[in-house]
Amino acid sequence: MGLPEALLREKIRSFLEEDISLGDITTELIVPAGVRVRAKIIAKEHMVIAGLYELKVIFDMINAKATYFVNEGDEVRPNTVIAEVEGDGRSILAVERTALNIFSRMCGVATATRRLVKKLRDAGLNVRVAATRKTAPGLRYFDKRAVIIGGGDPHRLGLDDQILIKDNHIVVAGGVEEALKRARSSASFSKKIEVEVRDANEAIKAAKLGAEIIMLDNMTVEEASMVIETLEKIGLRDKVLIEISGGINEENIVSYGKLMPDIISVGELTHSVKSADVSLEVVEVISAQRAP
Repeated sequence: MGLPEALLREKIRSFLEEDISLGDITTELIVPAGVRVRAKIIAKEHMVIAGLYELKVIFDMINAKATYFVNEGDEVRPNTVIAEVEGDGRSILAVERTALNIFSRMCGVATATRRLVKKLRDAGLNVRVAATRKTAPGLRYFDKRAVIIGGGDPHRLGLDDQILIKDNHIVVAGGVEEALKRARSSASFSKKIEVEVRDANEAIKAAKLGAEIIMLDNMTVEEASMVIETLEKIGLRDKVLIEISGGINEENIVSYGKLMPDIISVGELTHSVKSADVSLEVVEVISAQRAP
């Protein structure tokens, strides 16, 4: 997953316009025009690297030369030099915060995702970890790509990606059966239908009516276990994918994973992400000559 560079540039340009506005007055007062510098981007903690493509686009936008020493998906230790950047001092300092905000957030999302994926794998559980749509406006592309780099599944990228019948849809339609009927009547063959259910009865009904995916939302481990066991007893478990969602975290994900759902979706991967600790440090002033 990666946006075409032209589209990514437009996103990043809007972020830069928000931060720089009419100019970086501090840098313009202190750093002479034409000064070239060399800077290092350094990981200050253990992290999974995500966002090198985005960094490249940002530095390309200011004609800075960047050399990378790690790859997407690498796990690095504290004090690892991720990249060196050489270019116009004013430009590098002006984009520094935007570049680090994007990069550190993506590394944070990838690191959290990798940690959950690893917990399930270490427990011998082949369950997919997925993100949700609980992302800040404007950041979904960055968050979802970071989840993929961390070893997770992006889930829906937007409302047009898949049919997901949730509790409010069911209330408005008057029940699971009517909601599924309406969706089926006009849905493209290319779109899977997922239904959020509250109990075993709704799960059975959804499975019998042809839902491809059943979401067990905000259920305890015991409640989710009962629903899955009921579907198994009546021969419907293998007819659907089962997703468990709601309140999943690092402490309880293995307990839910032991129920052997197909997917566990975790909102906190994106809505409560802790950005990784990354810094950009100028290490050399290469030239103090003014630009001609």
